[in-house]
Amino acid sequence: MRRRLGIAVVGFGWMGQAHARSVMRIPSLFDDRSYAPELVVCADTVDERRTTAREGFGFGDTIEDWRAAVDRPDVDVVYVTAPNMLHEEIVSAATGAGKHVFCEKPVGGTPAQAVRCLEAAKTAGSITGVGFNYRFAPLVQHVKTLIDSGALGSITNYRGRFFSMFGADPLGLLSWRFELDQAGHGVTSDILSHAVDLAMMLNGPIIRVIGSGATFIAERPIATVGASHYARGRPGDPTGPVTNEDYFGALAVFANGSRGTFEVSRTMVGPESQMAFDIYGTEGAANWNLETMNELGLYLAPKAGSTAERGYTTVRAGERHPGHRAFVPGDANAIGFEDLVALEDHQYLSAVSAGRPHAAGFAEAVAYVSVQAALLRSWVSGAWEDVIPLTTGNVDELAPHDPAGLTSR
Repeated sequence: MRRRLGIAVVGFGWMGQAHARSVMRIPSLFDDRSYAPELVVCADTVDERRTTAREGFGFGDTIEDWRAAVDRPDVDVVYVTAPNMLHEEIVSAATGAGKHVFCEKPVGGTPAQAVRCLEAAKTAGSITGVGFNYRFAPLVQHVKTLIDSGALGSITNYRGRFFSMFGADPLGLLSWRFELDQAGHGVTSDILSHAVDLAMMLNGPIIRVIGSGATFIAERPIATVGASHYARGRPGDPTGPVTNEDYFGALAVFANGSRGTFEVSRTMVGPESQMAFDIYGTEGAANWNLETMNELGLYLAPKAGSTAERGYTTVRAGERHPGHRAFVPGDANAIGFEDLVALEDHQYLSAVSAGRPHAAGFAEAVAYVSVQAALLRSWVSGAWEDVIPLTTGNVDELAPHDPAGLTSR
């Protein structure tokens, strides 16, 4: 007997719709699941989105006030896909109402908010999830297996990056992602969180960092209500200031002694969505890029005395890699971004059904924002900073309070 899980989605933009599609697809993808998901209610302030949720996705109900959604007795799980600075209030209310909570990364717009969300979930006993969906790419999971098995030897170097062009157009609208009061920090909360989380999943904790950021597009056309962050204004439209950072670069030291570099940008021209890593060990190396997510570059050092050719091999994703077969059998038959969301949601809802913790959850979100806080301190100090695990007792001291001031540096 499968356990019914009633689901509320708060915020029905891109990721809210991606998770709703995922929930709709799960029954056709995972026959061995222990749960039966039901789209109970969608909360959004935009009329058109509520209509889409009801007529296009089959939600049982739609509502403008998210508070009424999270309080419903027929809701077991709340997906929080609203703008970052709304996360904490929604998470606090949902956990207080006894719900399990999946929140899109980074869980709040600032490190302090992520820490408070974790504490609220701990107090309530909520099982949490965070939208670090790149963890679930079948070839990324394969790399994790190679590392853990020792196939790459001892890891010496890591290079992580996320270059996205979503903000490269100066006429791109001043959506919530570019505003301090709605998004909190910029790329350090947004795309750097993906790059660093994946690094820590593959290579372990980060203990020391140095970095700095910049804002390259300081003004953008003012957005209309409900506009996508991919929408574009026109020359001569009224503009407003961008109040968080476009770019960040960093050096890092991992607990295992390896060294790393990280670089992220939302305004760089060229890479479309280059969420990528290179990892190097004493016996081999691997690289992966979201833009070609069904291919992995793998180098395994030849044994001493071998006359085999040296060089990277292209490994193509297939049913032998974790999760791939749910979507398509065989080898070199591609899967896509929303398939990663489905894998992520299936793992999370399976954890809720079983009553066990899920990774990545809010603990992993706080592990990331502990790195983020150290990077923001480094941006201020211009020096190396230790990564200190954040708690409610130290976060006010360790996390800089003025992202807008940082962008003016």
